[in-house]
Amino acid sequence: MTTYDADAIVIGAGLAGLAATAELVDAGRSVILLDQEPEQSFGGQAHWSFGGLFFVDSPEQRRMRIKDHRDLALQDWLGTAGFDREDEDRWPRRWAEAYVDFAAGEKRAWLHAQGVRFFPVVGWAERGGYGATGHGNSVPRFHITWGTGPGLVAPFERRVREGVARGLVKLRFRHRVTGLARSAGAVDTVTGEILEPSTVARGEASSREATGAFELRAQAVIVTSGGIGGNHDLVRAQWPARLGTPPAHMLSGVPAHVDGLMLGIAEEAGARHINRDRMWHYTEGIQNWNPIWARHGIRILPGPSSLWFDARGKRLPVPLFPGFDTLGTLEHIQRTGYDHTWFVLDQRIIGKEFALSGSEQNPDLTGKSVRDVLTRARADVPGPVRAFMDHGADFVVEKDLAALVRGMNKLTEEPLIDEAALRREIVARDREITNRFSKDSQVMAIRGARAYLGDKLIRTAAPHRILDPAAGPLIAVRLHILTRKSLGGLETDLSSRVLTAEGTPLPGVYAAGEAAGFGGGGVHGYRSLEGTFLGGCLFSGRTAGRAAAKAIG
Repeated sequence: MTTYDADAIVIGAGLAGLAATAELVDAGRSVILLDQEPEQSFGGQAHWSFGGLFFVDSPEQRRMRIKDHRDLALQDWLGTAGFDREDEDRWPRRWAEAYVDFAAGEKRAWLHAQGVRFFPVVGWAERGGYGATGHGNSVPRFHITWGTGPGLVAPFERRVREGVARGLVKLRFRHRVTGLARSAGAVDTVTGEILEPSTVARGEASSREATGAFELRAQAVIVTSGGIGGNHDLVRAQWPARLGTPPAHMLSGVPAHVDGLMLGIAEEAGARHINRDRMWHYTEGIQNWNPIWARHGIRILPGPSSLWFDARGKRLPVPLFPGFDTLGTLEHIQRTGYDHTWFVLDQRIIGKEFALSGSEQNPDLTGKSVRDVLTRARADVPGPVRAFMDHGADFVVEKDLAALVRGMNKLTEEPLIDEAALRREIVARDREITNRFSKDSQVMAIRGARAYLGDKLIRTAAPHRILDPAAGPLIAVRLHILTRKSLGGLETDLSSRVLTAEGTPLPGVYAAGEAAGFGGGGVHGYRSLEGTFLGGCLFSGRTAGRAAAKAIG
């Protein structure tokens, strides 16, 4: 008779792994939760996130007079995903339909019942700017968790730790998986290295020195190990030709332990890894002046008013405005021959429109402080943004355009920006602002944004001339490519069972979160609507946990 150490083994203690473990505990199953990092990194990448969630027809939307419904959301999802692979998109398309149903259905109530609450103003991310059936959100859908990433992790961590207290969950940190093996036809054996103890702070690089080995067995193995964003070599190896030449220089939006190695281990055991050329990297990355991990970058969450220029000072084409089309912008940048671009704006714009992605960059929301949120709203420039203006290596702040251009050219190996050409672009745009008619698509987009109350209140500055001294000083921000998410992953069916190259389930193995392309091996297709990554971890993790619990004999 086969002897098991637990009913299930979950590999990865991020949000998807916590959701899967919590569901197994609810079903009375025993679980061993493995992670190569120390306990202080419990919750994984989700801890660092802004906590954005995608809901459809939520109470928050209705209060903001946003009319949304399932069919519109699915139209946006499919137009954004661009599924075009008969084989590899079979399960991702079905996962997309299931996820939109979840987002329009029980998702919010399920989270609300666990104590999760949301900021009342709904954000409008990935606005697209193409036709109705193309990329982008037709309406605002970006809901910020009250408490940001840590606030979303908390109820799932609590449920898992309750499982520990009940004797159902064993936490095994510093356990690095190196192999999956079969016995009696099913994958039920997990082997690896026990790494030396580490006291590094969350996110900091931990030692890979092994002090021992382990072998554990269970009826179900759930892979929730995340993606590849911390492994730049792997990012470049999987970089698709359609996005141009891989960047020579990139910042990391995730810690180094997001290395993608578990995907290869699952493949060796028979899993099928699909859509690996689909990935999600940001184009508005800035070097963190107070870094936690190597090459630590922060993403600017911009409003629509900053002028966006390439490395040589040429304005980006329509509709590549801030916040409209992340991968369309990335593709354009990588064909310019340079890895950086510039925002040019003024203090009035930065104070109203700049938010920084990350729980640590939003202490008011993360700390659930209404007073601090109000203080931030009243400030000329929010404190975290001001810190980057004062200390950030990518920020140039000057009173006049000539000095601004000199500062921009000092930040690059050669002086690429011509002051006269840049001035012509800004002056031409400023003329459009003073005209109640306009042919400038970005000016029209700004006016359209302010028709939405949420943008008018906190996200879009009143239209004004950038060269108006009263709005100054002038600001230029050098922007880098910032690695973040894998959109492909291990192929799974709607029960989160990992599939083989033959399309049959790999016995005993499930996958969820980024390791599964957030479901099916690529639920987002080529592009994301934003606010969909954390929710995808929760939905696929919940699905995997419930399916595994049901299958365990």
